[in-house]
Amino acid sequence: MLVSSCLSLEAQKASFEFTENKGQWEDVVRFRGDFPTGSFFLHQDGFTVLQHSAEDLARVRALSHHPVSPSDRALADSLALKRNDIPLNIPNGLDYPIHSHAYKVSFENASPTAIIQPDKTVDGYVNYLLGNEPEKWASHVKQYMAVTYKNLYPGIDLRYYSQDGQLKYDFIVEPGADPSQIVMKYTGQEGLRVEKKELYIKTSVNEVKELSPFSYQPLAAGGRKEVDCQFVIEDATKVRFKIGKRDTRLPLVIDPTLVFASFTGGGDNYGFTATPGPDGSLFSGSIVFRNDFPVTIGAFQTTFKGGNKVGKNHPTDIGIIKFNTTGTRRVYTTYIGGSDNEFPHSLFCDPLGNLVIMGRSYSTDFPKAQLYGKGGLSDIIVVKLNADGSNLLGSLKIGGTANDGVNIKDQYTQTAYFSSSICQNYGDESRSEVVLDANGFIYVAANSESLNFPVTAGAFQQTKGTGQDGVVMKINPNCTSLIWASYLGGNGDDGAFVLDVSPTTGNIYVGGATVSTNFPVTSGAMQGSFAGGPADGFITEIPNDGTKILTSTYLGTGLNDIVFGVKFDKKGFPYVMGTTHGNWTVVNAAYFNNGGKQFISKLKPDLTGFVYSTVFGTNNPKPNMSPIAFLVDRCENVYVSGWGGDGGLYNGGAFDLAGVDGMPTTVSRKINTTSTRSDNMDLYFIVIKKNAAGLLYGGYYGQDGGLAEHVDGGTSRFDAQGAIYQAICSCVGGKGALTTPGVVAPYNTSGACNLLAIKIAFNFAGVSSGVQALIDGIKDTLGCVPLKVEFKDTVNNGTQFVWHYNDGSKPDTTSSASSSHVFNQVGDYRVKLVSLDPSSCNERDSSYVTISVRDNKVLMSPIEASKEAPCSALNYSFKNLSVAPAGRPFLPNSFEWDFGDGNKLTTGGNNVQHTFSAPGTYKVTLTLVDPAYCNSPEKKELLLWVAPKL
Repeated sequence: MLVSSCLSLEAQKASFEFTENKGQWEDVVRFRGDFPTGSFFLHQDGFTVLQHSAEDLARVRALSHHPVSPSDRALADSLALKRNDIPLNIPNGLDYPIHSHAYKVSFENASPTAIIQPDKTVDGYVNYLLGNEPEKWASHVKQYMAVTYKNLYPGIDLRYYSQDGQLKYDFIVEPGADPSQIVMKYTGQEGLRVEKKELYIKTSVNEVKELSPFSYQPLAAGGRKEVDCQFVIEDATKVRFKIGKRDTRLPLVIDPTLVFASFTGGGDNYGFTATPGPDGSLFSGSIVFRNDFPVTIGAFQTTFKGGNKVGKNHPTDIGIIKFNTTGTRRVYTTYIGGSDNEFPHSLFCDPLGNLVIMGRSYSTDFPKAQLYGKGGLSDIIVVKLNADGSNLLGSLKIGGTANDGVNIKDQYTQTAYFSSSICQNYGDESRSEVVLDANGFIYVAANSESLNFPVTAGAFQQTKGTGQDGVVMKINPNCTSLIWASYLGGNGDDGAFVLDVSPTTGNIYVGGATVSTNFPVTSGAMQGSFAGGPADGFITEIPNDGTKILTSTYLGTGLNDIVFGVKFDKKGFPYVMGTTHGNWTVVNAAYFNNGGKQFISKLKPDLTGFVYSTVFGTNNPKPNMSPIAFLVDRCENVYVSGWGGDGGLYNGGAFDLAGVDGMPTTVSRKINTTSTRSDNMDLYFIVIKKNAAGLLYGGYYGQDGGLAEHVDGGTSRFDAQGAIYQAICSCVGGKGALTTPGVVAPYNTSGACNLLAIKIAFNFAGVSSGVQALIDGIKDTLGCVPLKVEFKDTVNNGTQFVWHYNDGSKPDTTSSASSSHVFNQVGDYRVKLVSLDPSSCNERDSSYVTISVRDNKVLMSPIEASKEAPCSALNYSFKNLSVAPAGRPFLPNSFEWDFGDGNKLTTGGNNVQHTFSAPGTYKVTLTLVDPAYCNSPEKKELLLWVAPKL
């Protein structure tokens, strides 16, 4: 069982960092964490909270940044509090006291020998050089993201960490342990009270609040059950937990964590799509209507390019925003668009942070676009935005003379909303997807009405069927050329909505919906004919070269069925997710909801049958929600996100959703509010255990009332750790907190609708490993013998790490996610990192990196410079005296010269000449850029003063 509470001490960053005590503080302190108005100290038997007056601190900061007038000084003096004061010396001479207060919490009768284990080491270290006494100095002091007290009471651990910018602590009660042992004695406070289940600690400077304790247990059939838990005050100073009825045989579970939620800010913009960055940052895409999007300096496109006001909507450009990992900063924000309308459908980020954007455009002047096909009404766009958002690395516009990139009909060109057999939900006109494989190649599933779509020679379907067809494409990693493109369809409307690349074969699996009775299915497939009704789902396997269909099958019930998600597990089994109006097959699944209209099915790789299949929902004739994101994690748990707003809010009932109220839940309140039920118009998230063995999580996110939380079109994504990166269109009119503390845009400032980006970690994906090598502080895998390499685990969610260097040395086992090793022999070494967490569903995960150790070192020599002639002082000769290793002469491009004036030159080992345009001081740099040499990219620099001409 888990009993948790949260102190309302807001961190300056999104998390507390617990700093170890290596002698820089009193011995009683084990770890310390700081927040903007004070500090938090961990002791062997409890903790101390030190609070400063926030008002006093604000005044001091204001006075220290501005000249102080006599009236300012008098005001400050009159406001000074007279006890517990800490005077601060303001630079202009004003002494101003800071009122502070500390209180302590001791765990009565706790074990004096409880083992204190820090974990989640923060990169780097801190040095404390306090005063003039070196014996009080401390160097290489480590910081951690969490601290656990093992067996504080028998069978009970205590863990401190941060969540949503607040300090949180969990009492982890193992099966059979007694939570009544926990007694927290408060000293130094001015009062204690419980109000609305929350604990308030009164001090002389403010009141600290501990949120109502939350406790739950797993159910035997899957899911979780909340256990009633309340604070109880005894003798005015002691606090216990009053626990409701529970099963003492059940173990600990983990609570989802709302990492951040932020609006974009600025004016009206509608939320379409989101994806994770490699570091946990969040990219989102919206449509924006005018010059009020919060673009950043240096962005690729800083102005709104306009468009056409068509149908019921305004001109649109794409708006792209990158949030940092905690939502506290916009990394960049940019428009992307031409003189007509653009829409973003799907985003995918590569390992270097470059963002691939797929969508549609009506502009003939879309930025930097290379056109494939004749182009027409709307065309498919695929662009690659560089890591800092300042430039497009590649830009393709792909289409024939009719509509491409639109599913059936563009809602934004109509005067009223509509739905059709394969365009069922609000936003379905933008159903399409882009994904990248491990080598950076780009794959697109989309739709076309053009008879002359630019299919390539040798593609598996050269000609278009009747109505709309799906299209499938492969694009080079630079996003500069179309490798192949093909139609996919038959004698009715067909939509290719989603795709993924098999991790075992590299084949492409495409999913969507079809009305065609002759859709290209293959012999032996699990469903060889159209089941009838408005539409069937389908899934089709294509080899990576796009030359043929390997396997293909219908997936349908006789009513309306659509596939909205295709993903793989690590063994190469495909999974599909979607909605149905019929009775979807349930097989080999312990967990299902009778009559549910959302399905998840694991298929055999050859598409000949189900491995298992299940449904979830409320037994309504209609689907509950429009699915948006899908994941199969490394433990084979499956995740789905979707929204279920009442379609009548948009179009008088043209769409066909029942809403999400009554969906299976494992928590009694929404993620973002204390509301105990959905208003039927929220985002909904579900996690189902491996092989549909049980429900791990079900819950809502959204305001109460107002216009429904919805998505205007496009994909959102889960990352490999099971965190959702979700774009929402959230509009004014409802109640309830939607954002988290400290984010860049805590409020909807548009007056109407604003993209709301949320990141939620569900914590079910198990332990993962991601080893990275650094040489001299730079990410690299090649160096000269003897070679010292620093290793780190970029995921860092294990409790123990084992490093195998594969050079004959013994493995290292560490409690932190970093290690270092010296390789003393030339060779290639496949280093293996095993990240361990016995409490996770998979217990361990491995990752690898190959280190190349060489002895072909270039002996780099200092640069020599000389004037060409005394009368031509702007002309210089430079000598490269570096020596190549035996048997490996320099190539013509082994070196790069940078003359410090914006000019560069790539050469071999020869000497060069350069003419500077003006006198001045220049830093000339010679860099070894040939990666074949083990000390590349070593450099030499020369600071050169260039004199004026005589």
